[in-house]
Amino acid sequence: MAALCLVSTLALAQADHPLGQRLDAIREAGRFVPPMALSALLKIEPEARAADARTRGEFLFLLSMAKRGTADIPAALALAEELHKLGLDNKDNVIIANGLLSKAYCLSRLNDLSGAHKLVWEAEKIALTTNVVELKIRATIAAGDSYTAEGNFPAAVHKLQSAVQMARQYGKPIESVMALNALAILYGHMKEYDKGFAALEEATVAAEKTNSPGRMAQLKDTEYGLAIETEQPQRGLRALLAGLSYQRQIGADAMITISLVNLSDSYLKQHNYAKALEYANQALEAARRLKDEGSEATAHINVGEAYLGMGRLVDGKRSFEAGLTYYEKQGNKPELQELMHEYGESLERAGDMAGAVQAYHRERALSNELFEKRRQKATWELQEKYEADKRERQIELLRRENQVKSTELDNRRLQQRVWWLLAVVFALVTAIIGILYNKVRQANAQLKVKNLELKQQSSRDPLTSLYNRRHFQEFMRTHLQVEKRGSGTSGEEIVGALFLLDVDHFKHVNDTYGHAAGDIVLKMIAESMRDILRETDMIVRWGGEEFLAFLPAIPRSGVEEIARRLLTGISTHVVEYQGTQITVNVSIGFAPFPLVPGEHALPWERAVNLVDMALYLAKAHGRNRAYGVRGFANFENTSMEAIEQDLERAWRAGFVELSIVLGGWAEPKPGMAISQAVA
Repeated sequence: MAALCLVSTLALAQADHPLGQRLDAIREAGRFVPPMALSALLKIEPEARAADARTRGEFLFLLSMAKRGTADIPAALALAEELHKLGLDNKDNVIIANGLLSKAYCLSRLNDLSGAHKLVWEAEKIALTTNVVELKIRATIAAGDSYTAEGNFPAAVHKLQSAVQMARQYGKPIESVMALNALAILYGHMKEYDKGFAALEEATVAAEKTNSPGRMAQLKDTEYGLAIETEQPQRGLRALLAGLSYQRQIGADAMITISLVNLSDSYLKQHNYAKALEYANQALEAARRLKDEGSEATAHINVGEAYLGMGRLVDGKRSFEAGLTYYEKQGNKPELQELMHEYGESLERAGDMAGAVQAYHRERALSNELFEKRRQKATWELQEKYEADKRERQIELLRRENQVKSTELDNRRLQQRVWWLLAVVFALVTAIIGILYNKVRQANAQLKVKNLELKQQSSRDPLTSLYNRRHFQEFMRTHLQVEKRGSGTSGEEIVGALFLLDVDHFKHVNDTYGHAAGDIVLKMIAESMRDILRETDMIVRWGGEEFLAFLPAIPRSGVEEIARRLLTGISTHVVEYQGTQITVNVSIGFAPFPLVPGEHALPWERAVNLVDMALYLAKAHGRNRAYGVRGFANFENTSMEAIEQDLERAWRAGFVELSIVLGGWAEPKPGMAISQAVA
């Protein structure tokens, strides 16, 4: 057994050691090897439960931690409740604070983050009233981590810097390592990487004094995260391998599993699929031993991605889908959306274009669902605000009505007492009623304005001010498109047109520059489309990074020219963000409207679906291009259902006429009819 395990085991084995010393040894071991700590704690449980309240409280805290580490969360939560009650019964703030922290850690494992953070902040307030420095430092670190999780970085920096200062004054290296490591992780979230590496360097010096492989392994995990964020893959790989070595010294199985997953990720990014597969399989075995479903699912995905990279499509898809099943079962749709995008890119690189298109469809469906939920939430919040304002106005009107009634009652009394004031009182009442009447009219007018504003907001996307999907759907239900022949300047037919745009590699923009930069890019695209298209054209934010344009009247020969102008106009715009210039391309699907495959025109919903399929052909065949459905041929030998099932196959079979507009020079593939409207 390695150094830490050997020292801890000897300390735990000797019953002549004071109970407090044995608990101290278990505390450090339990952070990294929970099963060993649990075994040792169960051996001394009768003695610990018979000890004084403080010692019994320390035992319950460590036993709860060990149960959490072995994934027995219900038992851990029950022990935390027992610990909290012990503190309340003894009116001991040290025990109470430890009980609250234990409960918070359990709620965090149950994904009740809001409840966990409230308990942590309450525990910190109580801990700071005690004279136990270790508890103060731990509680302050937990408070800082909670603020970090909520995105309140200024509060998190204040708390963690306070914890670092307390740890430096305290002089014990373990507390310094804990505080500095948490601060380094926070600086990583804030993208202040120089400060993060500086805190990590100071933490490493302190960790070397502890002779603790577990602490060194923790710091190597943090170094890996910072190295990946600063695009230092080789440094990250070295940190992972060093951390894995420390973890194996002490048998920290849970940490080993995570490191193996990260190693497979690291080799996947370097396209070293053999090494990625090796570590992913090791991670899979380790996760199964621990019954860690989350790590097992991630390992399955990494195995699948490695197989796809090696060209083993069947094995790769089977393993990737096995990993996706876990996230679908968990209902973690944001994570599932990112994984579907990653899946589509892997299939695309492997040459499975049909599978890639299917994955992108699944990703887009999730994106639209999440986008719609966010839009509904914003609408509900606006409606709630409106209802609250309306209630306040009603209360104010009732209050004033009561005032009027009170005034009228006073007037009647005055009439009974003083007849000669009757005329004056009557005039006064009339004046008050007139004022109230005007106020009611003004309130009704304001209410009408608010209703109009609410209607406007319900039809517009709040970020880009474009129409939203619901408005477009309502418009199309009553829109009647009629082809007009000979109405253009050249005597050719005038048609409508549908264009569906999707931003290429938009996830990369968000991951690299942040969601604020992504929002600026979306605004730029909306503004570019307004410049390129006409005021009479309807521009819609269709989904997260998707836009739809409906042109009600355009010469049929000009449809491809509009696609070219959209490709070129958007790609030439440069977004300035924090000293960085960002440019993006789009992929487009388009078609004239109405589309008439046989005797009857397609409903607009099926036309948009066909344009959507053309968009994903553009995605699958290289991006930064537009695929357009011009018409149909030999339709008597096929059906619309067959075409919608696989547009590319229908095109190659000669049932669909497509045109391709490139957003930059690209070598045409054999057998493809490329439009002359090439940018």
